[in-house]
Amino acid sequence: MSTTFQKIFFKEEKEKKKEKSEKRKLVLVDHRERKSLVPSELMALGTPLEIKELKVADYVIENIAIERKTYQDFVSSMFNKRLLRQLEDLKQYPKPLLIIEGPSKNFDLEVNPNAIKGFLLSISLSHKIPIIFTEDPTETAIYIDLISRKKNTNISLNVSKKNLTKKQQLKFILESFPKIGPTTSEKLLNHFKNIKNIMNATKEELQKIIGKKSEEIYEIINKDFF
Repeated sequence: MSTTFQKIFFKEEKEKKKEKSEKRKLVLVDHRERKSLVPSELMALGTPLEIKELKVADYVIENIAIERKTYQDFVSSMFNKRLLRQLEDLKQYPKPLLIIEGPSKNFDLEVNPNAIKGFLLSISLSHKIPIIFTEDPTETAIYIDLISRKKNTNISLNVSKKNLTKKQQLKFILESFPKIGPTTSEKLLNHFKNIKNIMNATKEELQKIIGKKSEEIYEIINKDFF
């Protein structure tokens, strides 16, 4: 056995032993993630899993909380404001992370690319949540598996859905309307004082405060269910 070969052989054996001795942390998986291929990909990698109902996040590894979104779900939840609430809940953990999975070009929707870019910037800069883009469930699983191998401080948190203040609750309700963001919701509440007054306002009264946006809001408020 040559000296060079010996070095390569023993180096490979050392790396194998190191990999075997490396302890992976338990990955908690929300039960709704069973519908995706990520848990099965993690099992194929030998990642220790426990599937259960998680109040916050799709995957939790000690003090790391991961929200996984397909690109389609990301765009949908961006517009219906669901993602904003999920991000706020995610920040209860010291290390929140957002994974956006799948190529955007395969999702045909009339969306202004700048709106998506702006929202991504808001997540990174305002919410201070890092974002990872992956091609498919296999790549997502690889990232989660790598996170489970990293050394981390174990912090126990009793997390739950974040309680909003009364003012935040009012704004949250208004921001569920199309084209209503934080600034517009605040304008409406400052003028009308409560949700009831906004619902009872005429189209003209709404228009004085928020302009053209009033038409869509007024139509939704007065639209019959059937």
